[in-house]
Amino acid sequence: MFDRLKTSLERLLPLTREEFVYFVTLLTPRKLAKHEYFLRAGEVCTQIAFINQGCLRYYYLKDGDEFNGQFFFEGAWIGDYQSFLTGQPSIQYFDALEDAELLVMQHTDLQNLYAELPKFERFGRVLAENVVIGSQRRTASLLFDTPEERYLKLIKERPKVMERIPLHHIASYLGIKPESLSRIRKRLAENR
Repeated sequence: MFDRLKTSLERLLPLTREEFVYFVTLLTPRKLAKHEYFLRAGEVCTQIAFINQGCLRYYYLKDGDEFNGQFFFEGAWIGDYQSFLTGQPSIQYFDALEDAELLVMQHTDLQNLYAELPKFERFGRVLAENVVIGSQRRTASLLFDTPEERYLKLIKERPKVMERIPLHHIASYLGIKPESLSRIRKRLAENR
């Protein structure tokens, strides 16, 4: 159950066996059924989670329409970072697109971990850097790339999304309607 987690952590920082075992004691396994929520808008995010199995997304809801922000797969950490840090209610929804197995850490446990083993502050810093980089890349793509360019980039850079995410969610993520995505896909197929 912890092999994927160990591999993920070792990419970020070297750990002794004892440090890894201690880290694991701070985690609580949690299963989510497909469509079950990890976090809802209006709730304060008090935990982060490692995805051991499955796929989750976060999205925004406005006037009954869902706007997908990101998709997360095995090996990723999830949580509303802004809410987690500020204690303010989230404006995002996180739900499982597949049955999922998570390893969850509470905010207080993470803060205690930083105090007890300062080397784990690197873990927190790298997670924060990844959030910032991902956010900036997504913003730039939405501002400067055409929908077709965004789609082609997604195919190239994130094949798991294409394999495991329904097309209507992909369209929302790209900032277009499903009908527009169908036209793009048709045009690309004709040009092959």
